[in-house]
Amino acid sequence: MNDAVRLESTLTCPECGYRSVERMPSDACVYFHECAGCGALLRPCPGDCCVFCSYGDVPCPPRQTGECC
Repeated sequence: MNDAVRLESTLTCPECGYRSVERMPSDACVYFHECAGCGALLRPCPGDCCVFCSYGDVPCPPRQTGECC
């Protein structure tokens, strides 16, 4: 079993579908991200701690390790 924390996630914009691979900080959540495709400002969905947990294919590092964000 691999317990390594992944630091890259592919974000998918809910407005235009643009996908971008982004590096996540290992010790913080990212609350805002501007889509490079359409300029939309992404914010976490209700109940999520950050844009990676809402729109990424990999959740943020704190969530990966079971920590509270």
